[in-house]
Amino acid sequence: MIDTHMHADSRSGEDFEKMYLSGIDTAITCSYYPYKIEHEMILLNHLNRILELDTSRAKEHGLELKVALGIHPTNSNVNPEKIFEMLYQWIENEQIIAIGEIGLEDLTNTELNIFKQQLDIADETKSKVIIHTPRKNKKEVIAEILKILPQHLDEKQAVIDHINPKVIKDVINTDCMLGLTVQPQKMDKTEAISILDEYGFDKFLLNSDISNKPSDPLSVPKTIRELQKKGYEKKEIAKISHKNAENFFNLNNI
Repeated sequence: MIDTHMHADSRSGEDFEKMYLSGIDTAITCSYYPYKIEHEMILLNHLNRILELDTSRAKEHGLELKVALGIHPTNSNVNPEKIFEMLYQWIENEQIIAIGEIGLEDLTNTELNIFKQQLDIADETKSKVIIHTPRKNKKEVIAEILKILPQHLDEKQAVIDHINPKVIKDVINTDCMLGLTVQPQKMDKTEAISILDEYGFDKFLLNSDISNKPSDPLSVPKTIRELQKKGYEKKEIAKISHKNAENFFNLNNI
């Protein structure tokens, strides 16, 4: 199994061990600094910590961490130029599998500009992006993302994450992959399965988004086991369990 979106820097080694023992072999950890940032070097230290420390911590417990780095919209109050410079370096050195998570939260001009610039970097470097959508004003923010995205990047290179039943109709006809986040206060496994029931398994990735907020490190295997208990076809379960993620992020060739 692959958990396609988490924040390893805010989780313990015990969580990594639980994930591994539950059948998660690989997880994708994304950037998100939950505290006030006074200077871009604080954010850069956060990104380097993910890349260098958290991958090593997870490996000690059997979990392989793949890394996505970028400027989360809630961290967009910093001077982004040094981060952009490092993104090019990380991509060139094949240290990251995507730029992420990026996106919009409050629709400020700063957020919009940094989001567009990171999409342009992804387009230039042929990188994938993981796009955050917020808990509040989700429909409004998604409408803005869908307006901006095709002007800067091929939709086939993007995951729009944290999709739920209230907004699925807004995104289902795009060429983007769609992330289903099973997390307390966001969406439960029954709601995620209802989306798969209606729209099939081909366009979706599954994740826990575990972070410093209320989280369940086992939400991905719990959802997969529920699908198995309910008798869904093995080949369909395999798509949401790992195959879609392997294909989208090209993990088999890394």
